Amino acid sequence: MKAMLLCAGLGTRLGELGELRPKPMFPVCGRPILEYGIANLVGHGITELVINTHHRGEIIRQELGDGARLGARIQYVQEDALLGTGGGLRHALSLLDPHGRDEPFLSLNGKLIFDLDLTALLAAYHRAVAASPSEEVLGMMVVRRDPDAVAWGAVELREQGEGRAPRVTDILGQGQHMFCGVHVTRPRVVARLPDGEACMVRQGYLPWLRAGGQVVAWETPAVTFAEHSTPERYLASNWALLDGAPLRYPPGKLTGVDPTARVHPSAALREPLWVGPGATIEEGAQVGPYAVVGAGARVPAGTSLARAVVWAGQSQPIK
Repeated sequence: MKAMLLCAGLGTRLGELGELRPKPMFPVCGRPILEYGIANLVGHGITELVINTHHRGEIIRQELGDGARLGARIQYVQEDALLGTGGGLRHALSLLDPHGRDEPFLSLNGKLIFDLDLTALLAAYHRAVAASPSEEVLGMMVVRRDPDAVAWGAVELREQGEGRAPRVTDILGQGQHMFCGVHVTRPRVVARLPDGEACMVRQGYLPWLRAGGQVVAWETPAVTFAEHSTPERYLASNWALLDGAPLRYPPGKLTGVDPTARVHPSAALREPLWVGPGATIEEGAQVGPYAVVGAGARVPAGTSLARAVVWAGQSQPIK
């Protein structure tokens, strides 16, 4: 199975930070958001990946390369103009389905970190297809209960009986569930989208299900779910992982002090924190609690760093 990670957004709600790096490459506890998703995919045996890029796409290509370092094989597709969550998939069909076999694939939003059991998701998808031989399953949307579901665009569900996946009856309406930005579908379904820019929900699933098509859902029990579209959410994600938010396949050690970091004997460190390789904590500095110091970053002498992130190679904190 292949997976596509959607990474072509502009990150406008992140202000000046969004101009520096594509959102999926923002470091959380020293590792790009995108690497968390890739680690989860690879941990579940999904290693053939497609990534779409647009804003500062060269950073993604330079830092991830062909994916070998992460145990994956990555192919890239550039979008000169933004195509949306559906148009991006349609634009990448030649990579997602190079042999025309119409095999199902995963689509994931590249700005997410969460503890998703992909093996359980795919098993649920195949059960849903087997249970509906006379009616095509257009897609399986991953949903989660959320008190702010309506603000996100609630997904309404109808149970179909024991052993069958609940059917999606409406999107962007009322309900207790929100779409998590992850779904399973097939190339032939994506090919029905209009050319150019298209949203997979608004121009795909929503009109299709209102016309009688079958879209089903899988409710994830994942505890960890982080979305990074604002500075506040970005920082909160760092604090959650420092606090030990569960991840099935973390991309590495997420707390503590790297042995190659240089910490002055007079500096004070308070957990939870993460200090990356080659970072420098100067004389009298106070670091933590809730501090992330990237690789090669510097905390100047006599300064205090708490509830703040310093990116790799920098000294200016993000608070």
